[in-house]
Amino acid sequence: MTIYINQCQHYLPNDPVDNSLLAERFGLNADWVSLFLGNRSRYFTTDLKTGEIKNSLADIATQAAQKAMEIEQIGCEDLDFIVMATATPDQLMPATVNLVAEKLGAANIATFQLQSGCTGAMQAVSMARALLLSGEYRRGLIIGADVCTKFIDPLKDYSQSEANEQINFALFGDGAGAMIMSTQATGLRWKLTQFECHYTGLDLPPGQIVNWRGLRDSDDTMLMEDYKAIEKHVPGLAAEILDSLSTQTAGEVDWYLPPQLSGRMTHNIIRHLGLKDDQVISCVHETGNNGNALPFVQLSHLQDRIEDNQTALLIAIESSKWLKSGLVLEQEAI
Repeated sequence: MTIYINQCQHYLPNDPVDNSLLAERFGLNADWVSLFLGNRSRYFTTDLKTGEIKNSLADIATQAAQKAMEIEQIGCEDLDFIVMATATPDQLMPATVNLVAEKLGAANIATFQLQSGCTGAMQAVSMARALLLSGEYRRGLIIGADVCTKFIDPLKDYSQSEANEQINFALFGDGAGAMIMSTQATGLRWKLTQFECHYTGLDLPPGQIVNWRGLRDSDDTMLMEDYKAIEKHVPGLAAEILDSLSTQTAGEVDWYLPPQLSGRMTHNIIRHLGLKDDQVISCVHETGNNGNALPFVQLSHLQDRIEDNQTALLIAIESSKWLKSGLVLEQEAI
């Protein structure tokens, strides 16, 4: 049985936040952000000037889902399941996926939520693929979304914070992506030909930690990023996935969608992998690292460039406990 990705859309909340506004609010150096991280902007659900929360995770996930469903010209009655991946749910319960189902008006539908970082989107694709291959389901909605700013107090003075906390404000952003997968080819007609996802973090310390505000030890840093460890391990993990998927793919790969950690690091990964710039789909320098949304944002940009019978290879790496994942798709000709 062949599994298809028939639609993929994304949603970025509110206006872009450039480096000068970020530097003004968090006491960062705008030139340092541009040069060291390579990010020019990102999108937040929270107004940095007022602290007003303008969108929830469920809000932006619903926006992305509605865009995908409208373009695919389907309604909730045409969906058999929803799988959502996020590292930043609105609450522990109810699961955010069920809030999205409610906003969409979907009733009596199977729902699943995966708690994961950047590879969660690929884990959601893997789960959807398994559900479709089971023969019990025909079409599903897959969502990857994160609201990283919920772990940032917009009214707090961060000028004296540790560097491994400050870096998160410059690296991360908020966003959502949504995909329609099916056993029938419609819309984009992207045939999913290869897929991998592996945990590789045995005996390695976490590269990223996200804490709950409800923890008893409330003095813990909410977000911690070991940027040096990420710089050390991610290129090698990306190369492993690239080599594995490339050996299983007949013919040449036309498009590459590399890990999106920061603009500068993505550039270094592209060089490490030996990829040509005109074959790469990258967007993190404009969107910020919005976690589970990013693979969907890349795939939505791919739509404007891929042609019939061309293939694309996507790689996603998660540093929390070191996971590597990737997929290969082919645009089927009509």
